[in-house]
Amino acid sequence: MSGVEVITFGCRLNTYESEVMRGEAEKAGLNNAVLVNTCAVTGEAVRQARQAIRRARRDNPHARIIVTGCAAQTEKDTFAAMPEVDAVLGNEEKLKSASYRGLPDFGVSAEEKVRVNDIMSVTETAPQLVKAIDGHVRAFIQVQNGCDHRCTFCIIPFGRGNSRSVPMGAIVDQARQLVESGYREIVLTGVDATSYGADLPGQPSLGLLAKTLLKQVPDILRLRLSSIDGIEADRHLFDLIADEPRFMPHLHLSLQHGDDLILKRMKRRHSRADAVSFCHQVRRLRPEISFGADMIAGFPTETEEMAERSASLAAECGIANLHVFPYSPRPGTPAARMPQLDRALVKARAARLRDCGRQLHLAHLASMAGSRQMILVESNGLAHTENFTLVDAAGLAPRDLVPVIVTGHNGKHLTMRTNPASLRN
Repeated sequence: MSGVEVITFGCRLNTYESEVMRGEAEKAGLNNAVLVNTCAVTGEAVRQARQAIRRARRDNPHARIIVTGCAAQTEKDTFAAMPEVDAVLGNEEKLKSASYRGLPDFGVSAEEKVRVNDIMSVTETAPQLVKAIDGHVRAFIQVQNGCDHRCTFCIIPFGRGNSRSVPMGAIVDQARQLVESGYREIVLTGVDATSYGADLPGQPSLGLLAKTLLKQVPDILRLRLSSIDGIEADRHLFDLIADEPRFMPHLHLSLQHGDDLILKRMKRRHSRADAVSFCHQVRRLRPEISFGADMIAGFPTETEEMAERSASLAAECGIANLHVFPYSPRPGTPAARMPQLDRALVKARAARLRDCGRQLHLAHLASMAGSRQMILVESNGLAHTENFTLVDAAGLAPRDLVPVIVTGHNGKHLTMRTNPASLRN
């Protein structure tokens, strides 16, 4: 191979950072290299990264394989011990061109492979500027990194460090660059995006940032948020939901569970009632909004009754896209030291919760039949409505914004017909 190939796992923030990595590596003159940007959120994510590394070595026997990302930050010795790996970079190092210069030669010891600093010592997130997000119709912008909270199941703060925000001016500049590159939709992303601004002068909020972006970059056609904590939503965010048509009517919520005792044991900051109240308030402001949510099944000490409360919460909140994670103990987290459930039971509860999610998704699809939608066409024959529902859009050109009428669904996606004349009426 020639050039730099990037393999990305995990979140939208990783997707954005992979573009920064590619640019910095090429600036450093790196060639014939595979960069693997890992995720540490579950043990399965780490397993998949190791599998991808072995496959990359088989496919590219003479390339340099450089492993980075959250799993490399939290499990550097695991990856350094792999014979397929030539270097391990931390989450701070991966974004600097200097890290890709003078890499160790093939055959060095595991200790020499590692360039991973203490992520907790990082106090700022340097602004980055990318022109495009490879393979994506929607563009992601990093607004924040790290997390100050310590949920008992989560290893990510130890991979990302404490919360730090990107200055607002740098985000505006990045948005202008991406709009000039032809992107119709911008997605603001971070590890704990709703904590944005707490470390900046004046402490601007995520909602104020979004308001400022739409004012300063009027050519943004669609602005969307990635995962948020509803408990941290501010008045500016509610203003956008109620009054700004360019702010997309979809929110992905970090709910995690539906039982108050489990939420307390997870060290979450919201209660079940908080989640229900937030969803109902937002839906009153924007009836067409849809919600996605993350939930964990099989958390330590969870009973059958507690598990059922997660399913009932998803139904009460009307979650259209439920992302279910079977609990995975992460070494070094408090939850890993709690009494664990049998793995078969964890998987069974996750399967039941996914079944609940499928029924809710089908109800959401059915509710949109006959509606008029503006869809953004992706590069895979699908498209997204403004409320982030997938549409079968085979034959339409990627990046196009197309008015359609929803005719029904196929069990997974909406079906549609284009009818611009009707939509103008």
